Amino acid sequence: MKTAIATVSIAGDLSEKLAAIAAAGFDGVEIFENDFLAYDGSPRDVGQMVRDFGLEISLFQPFRDFEGMPEPQRSKAFDRAERKFDLMGELGADLVLVCSNVSPVSLGGIDRAAQDFRELGERAARHGIRVGYEALAWGRHVNDHRDAWEIVRRADHPNVGLIVDSFHTLARKIDPDTIRSIPGDKIFFVQLADAPKIDMDLLYWSRHFRNMPGEGDLDVYGFMRAVAATGYNGTLSLEIFNDQFRGGSPKFISVDGHRSLVYLMDRVRRSEPDIRIECPEMPDRIAVNGVEFVEFAADEEEARELGRLLSTLGFTRALRHVSKDVELWRQGNINIVINTERDGFAYASHVVHGMNVCDIGLKVEDAAATVERARALNAEPFEQPVGPGELKIPAIRSLGGGLIHFIDEHSDLARVWDIEFRPVSDQQAANGVGLTRIDHVAQTMNYEEMLTSLLFYTSIFQTSKTPMVDVVDPAGLVRSQAIENEAGTLRITLNGAENRRTLAGHFIAERFGSAVQHLAFATDDIFATAAALVGNGFEPLAISANYYDDLAARFDLEQDFVDRLQASHILYDRDEQGEYFQLYSPGFGEGFFFEIVERRGGYGGYGAPNAQFRIAAQKRRMRPKGMPRS
Repeated sequence: MKTAIATVSIAGDLSEKLAAIAAAGFDGVEIFENDFLAYDGSPRDVGQMVRDFGLEISLFQPFRDFEGMPEPQRSKAFDRAERKFDLMGELGADLVLVCSNVSPVSLGGIDRAAQDFRELGERAARHGIRVGYEALAWGRHVNDHRDAWEIVRRADHPNVGLIVDSFHTLARKIDPDTIRSIPGDKIFFVQLADAPKIDMDLLYWSRHFRNMPGEGDLDVYGFMRAVAATGYNGTLSLEIFNDQFRGGSPKFISVDGHRSLVYLMDRVRRSEPDIRIECPEMPDRIAVNGVEFVEFAADEEEARELGRLLSTLGFTRALRHVSKDVELWRQGNINIVINTERDGFAYASHVVHGMNVCDIGLKVEDAAATVERARALNAEPFEQPVGPGELKIPAIRSLGGGLIHFIDEHSDLARVWDIEFRPVSDQQAANGVGLTRIDHVAQTMNYEEMLTSLLFYTSIFQTSKTPMVDVVDPAGLVRSQAIENEAGTLRITLNGAENRRTLAGHFIAERFGSAVQHLAFATDDIFATAAALVGNGFEPLAISANYYDDLAARFDLEQDFVDRLQASHILYDRDEQGEYFQLYSPGFGEGFFFEIVERRGGYGGYGAPNAQFRIAAQKRRMRPKGMPRS
């Protein structure tokens, strides 16, 4: 199937939009009439510009308030159509979208509308143009694709067909399987859009909150399966009205859009093996068995500071790279790499961002297949020169400027620590505190970047997204959503900041972009871990006594238990499945910190109700003495 996107979906003037759309890999474009009218160029110029970018005009839209009009409006509607057909001839477009009438003077009646479309089809045929009819969810008389199809069926003209749009069907909660009975050759075009589930006016919802397939809550997958079952093999196009997208980067939004379509087609192809769906071949979504390592880029002074903190957390400086200024700190199955090289990607990352998590290594089933899938979904592979005896580890560029490397068990990649590292000669065994693995990685970003991150992770890896929650910061809200797999071996929390006065917003501003803000380590006994930390000289983040007074009442906890929590500055949460315990390190740098967690039972969250108390404690610690409260 060919892919396209409507020009209204992204920012910029028409030429900027076309450049971004072509670079993202789309085959075609829907020319939205307002974009054409605002462009200072003739129709022929626009058509040629589209073709110069290697694109085709898949659709011209919209043509409004056509069918079922009384006289004299009916005659005027046909006159308008003739002028549009002439314009389309100059553009080189052969398909126009006619959306269902919303005019208050329009008349109902299936046969009346069918007669109008039969005549329109005759006129369009003389221009070599096809007409696609779409039911708007808020159409005055036609707001259901089933009624639109009946009009097309009765019009019975080869130049008149149906256009279906996932938003218009799903927003009205119409069963998408009703599309399966429509002949595929009478569906002229398919538009796709997702959206978060919001109870609001359909027109306002559509005009401001659409997003890419897979980024929202609508069953676009079920819709597309129904379309594929008809035998449709034409263009799939994105029509996305979204305020954030229209204020964002045309390049990044276009890449997101293309990724969403390819991912959707791949899902449908795998679920409908008997239906022929033309889409890029790629491996299935990749299972992740855990986080193999997290790498920090740092200078020597920062490395010493980080090393001191890791020591108090029970980590041992265990290995050193055979030829580079790279050290490995280890505890349980946690590998923390500190890179102080003055060359290569880590150094460049440090120059731009200061000390930061520049690289994450994931344990996957097949490292090469992971990169192959990521590449097919518009991710950028990464390579840099390797020295003698070093491994070439498959990698991609992640969002926010970092890297993701992939380790599997099928090659020498599984022996990377033995091949590229040697034991530290002056190694001193630290007093371990019972940390076992990385529970989750927390990434902080501007709120506008969250949908991109969600799509990136869920399309490449076998993961799903959790519902979004609001995290209360004294200076504003931070939106938080997690990406995780069923086994819990990969958990990534995405935290979107909307202003720089929040702790998350401050971190983004100081780091010049999104980045990992904290790592959460798992323990099987947080009280034993807390006691061991004290013995190592670890100083936990101090939590207000008021928190514990409220905690006892909120969860009806025994006072002795609350006292144990308070003595170790441990935060607590509980749901129907189990319990959750959290302990935080002080922050260092410009807001990075570590978290230690214990999950009991089937607790699957991340302690979101505790976030505001943790943030308040962190801000108290950051505020110099004598500075007034904000």
